[in-house]
Amino acid sequence: MHNFVLENGQSVIFYKNRTSMNKILLLIGLNLLFLGFGYSQIEGDTTTIVTSTDEIKIEDNATTLWKSGKSKYPPKPKNMWEIGIHGGHYFIDGDVDPRVPGYGFGVHVRKSLNYVFSIRGDVMYGWAFGLETQPYGDALLPQQDVFAGYGPTNPWFPIYKTQYCYGVIEGVFNLGNILFHKDRNKWNLYTFIGTGLDMNKTKLNLRDAAGNVYTNLVNNSGFSYEKFNTRQGRVEIKNALDGIYDGSYETNAPKKAGIYRLNDESNIHVVFIGGMGVSRKLSKRFNLSLEHQVHVTDNDLLDGIQWRTSLDQTRQDDIQHYTNLRLAYNLGRSKKRVEPLYWVNPLDAAYSDIAELKQRPKFDLTDTDQDGVIDMLDQENETPAGAPVDTRGVTLDSDNDGLADYKDEEPYSPPGYQVSEKGVAQIPVQPKLTEEDVKKLIEQKVATLPIGGSVLNQGGSSSGGSYPAGTVGGSTGSTGSTGATGSTGSTGGVIYSSGNGFDWFLPMIHFNLDEYCVKSQFAGQLHQVAQVMQMHPNLMVTAYGHTDARNTNNYNQVLSYNRAKSAIEYLVTKYNIPRERFKLMYGGEETPLGGNHYINRRVEFRVSKAEDTDMARPEGPEAGDCHKKRMKRAGSVKTDDGTDKDKKTGY
Repeated sequence: MHNFVLENGQSVIFYKNRTSMNKILLLIGLNLLFLGFGYSQIEGDTTTIVTSTDEIKIEDNATTLWKSGKSKYPPKPKNMWEIGIHGGHYFIDGDVDPRVPGYGFGVHVRKSLNYVFSIRGDVMYGWAFGLETQPYGDALLPQQDVFAGYGPTNPWFPIYKTQYCYGVIEGVFNLGNILFHKDRNKWNLYTFIGTGLDMNKTKLNLRDAAGNVYTNLVNNSGFSYEKFNTRQGRVEIKNALDGIYDGSYETNAPKKAGIYRLNDESNIHVVFIGGMGVSRKLSKRFNLSLEHQVHVTDNDLLDGIQWRTSLDQTRQDDIQHYTNLRLAYNLGRSKKRVEPLYWVNPLDAAYSDIAELKQRPKFDLTDTDQDGVIDMLDQENETPAGAPVDTRGVTLDSDNDGLADYKDEEPYSPPGYQVSEKGVAQIPVQPKLTEEDVKKLIEQKVATLPIGGSVLNQGGSSSGGSYPAGTVGGSTGSTGSTGATGSTGSTGGVIYSSGNGFDWFLPMIHFNLDEYCVKSQFAGQLHQVAQVMQMHPNLMVTAYGHTDARNTNNYNQVLSYNRAKSAIEYLVTKYNIPRERFKLMYGGEETPLGGNHYINRRVEFRVSKAEDTDMARPEGPEAGDCHKKRMKRAGSVKTDDGTDKDKKTGY
């Protein structure tokens, strides 16, 4: 209620209603409650889910325990910090009508503590303006040290400019990243509450350019109750006052007594902040947010006006509002940290594991040829009945004489002899050896043995590390020659072959559809290959890449090359095996193991043969990926069980 007297002596009273905001204790209690809840979610947080679509940026031993099933929960990933800038419209909801626009800007730092709760430090600086369209008279009497010259006989239309800043700590509760129908969201809804300190400096325009009080403002502004009660009328009053006031804001507004001030000028108060916002993810590094804040503080002088009238001195603190846009950047190395956890879906890991289980090949125990090796693994599905086979289902030829064991009358013929049609070695009759003959043979053998880095050889050099033809590690010419234990070439490396008695059965690894990255589940198989190569430093291994038949042959050639290359790079990087000990070969879709797509997407390892070469990359565009969006790229493809019932699985 405002009471003032017009020049004609008529007393006029106007009432201005405003929402009461004096339940600060309730807001304090809610603030402490929400912050306490947030911290309770952090305590003992060692069981956070890790998304499968991100690389796991954690210690290897913790990841290994989880993947091996020895740890029930995955470890919490290291995640990035968020830093940002903001700016927008700041205004004060108090005794005086706010003017548009007000200005505010600032910076913030945010760190997620789990998938729901994060802590944010925020600072802001701004200006707010206000102009009242009804005159104040007797409400100014209690503070005549500031409003001298104004009262019921010379009313004043309040006008102010407030400089304001705050520094707060906020608890932010994320509401948009727990998703049940997709891996992650581009939109995020959040709410926050916090507390800190604020500081304001309010200036009033009470004097004209000559330093005199303004007079006759009611008549000069054309004020009337009828105008005040309409929107257009209030606009006309404001326009008239803008022409009267000089905009100097020369007078300090009243300040609350008995509180701390910097240099006795700026007020400092405890402020409570709450609000909501919505964020839009622009990339893995940037996001943009629209946010509205409400500030509650024990200060009724932000707009320079405290009392409604000289009699009505009811406390109604001024409320501040700040609507702003925030541009944020995720700070941290992407190779070591994931995005902030409020952008990560904690359910993604569980759903990904379930999907992978559903897409694993069905364990079919069918054994068509009854050789003891199921068709899924059998490389020879029409083995004759009763014929013994090896672990791959291939008919055994134990002595490598070209005749299968089930037809061979002598399955273990001594090597180096011609065999008959029935597999019997044709050993020529040897003359009977005398004791003297045996001694000569022993002496000849000893002479060819390497001693202290040299070879005792009757027909060759015994120094400089030379070896006779056929000795492991030797070099006999630019093209190389074959010995009893291996073949040697100009490089000096030994190539073991099954034909010389060294037949190693090395494992194979498999891949997801249209991918060439090594899956963590095959780390054990690759470790076995590495162990064999480390135990036999002269051994050379061929990595042979393959694909299924679900693309063009040119595309599959490149994809199979990428798979073999990825497997070799894994062994070179992890086990420090020289790249020169590998032969990279590929065959695309040309040599399937059967009709199962998953089995055909593979890299086979074998001991290098003499004819193996290091194949160059085939011509054609890049093929495959490591971490792709399989749901978007799979298209209408058949699944591993050979049906079209699930066309967007990505396997």
